[in-house]
Amino acid sequence: MLKQIIDIFEILDSPAASGALVQEYIRDTGKAECEIKRATSDNGATDFIKFNIPGTSGKTAGGDAPTLGIIGRLGGLGARPERIGFVSDGDGALAVLAAAAKLAKMAMQGDRLAGDVIFTTHICPDAPTRPHKPVPFMDSPIPMEIKNAWEVAAEMDAILSVDTTKGNKILNHRGFAISPTVKSGYILKTSDDLLDLMAQVTGKLPHVFALTQQDITPYGNGLYHLNSILQPCTATAAPVVGVAITTEVPVAGCATGATHLIDVEAAARFSVEVAKAFTSGDCEFYDRTEFAEILKLYGPMDHFQSGVKVGA
Repeated sequence: MLKQIIDIFEILDSPAASGALVQEYIRDTGKAECEIKRATSDNGATDFIKFNIPGTSGKTAGGDAPTLGIIGRLGGLGARPERIGFVSDGDGALAVLAAAAKLAKMAMQGDRLAGDVIFTTHICPDAPTRPHKPVPFMDSPIPMEIKNAWEVAAEMDAILSVDTTKGNKILNHRGFAISPTVKSGYILKTSDDLLDLMAQVTGKLPHVFALTQQDITPYGNGLYHLNSILQPCTATAAPVVGVAITTEVPVAGCATGATHLIDVEAAARFSVEVAKAFTSGDCEFYDRTEFAEILKLYGPMDHFQSGVKVGA
């Protein structure tokens, strides 16, 4: 998928990067439904972009094959005028848009998946930054709740959330890692199916990154978060797995020249393989029977999704 990675990178690594330019590229090279929405605030603006690639038996076609959502999480693609160039924080969007381009090309050539795949992210070449330890974070011109409202679709039966996750001391290898599955306020066991697919794609032992309860609570509640990779889980009952693009040492989200295209390509290729397997019913994000037993034993934990104190 290096062609798609490089082509999308050249579009995004520009102060003129926009949803319209990405839409034009994917429509010229593949087949996909696209929607763009411009969102503005006092802190700037961004283009939300959504691609739906219908499956042969997916919901769009009136079928019952499951729908996978693949979300590119980021604050922004660039920190202009403070920093010139594509920032590390944009890797998630790059991976997801390249995966969308690849699946769109496959669909045009006749290689359609069983179920629908919905890709969402946003394109902002001049986002602000904000302080964070151990390295500064990229901020976003648009609040998290608005991002979730756009990026998390009700049709998604499971979600991969792809995000640069380099600004920490928890992950210490270069490449990508996945999280345990998060659903309705619970951190569940890591999916064996996803671990197998990760090993298949990388040819190496899979990497899993640690999560805390704080990481799956909404932004803005005053608690420390690794980053925003699991924020989609606060806006859906569908299972969510983070796909973290990682480095051995902490790298700031606003750092330029820090995008390793081979690592981004691996994360994008993994996303495509998960889409193939999940929409055909060959990949589970969690054990439904065990989750029902957890609810029976310990009750719902969905109050962690809202940040509202129980009984308040």
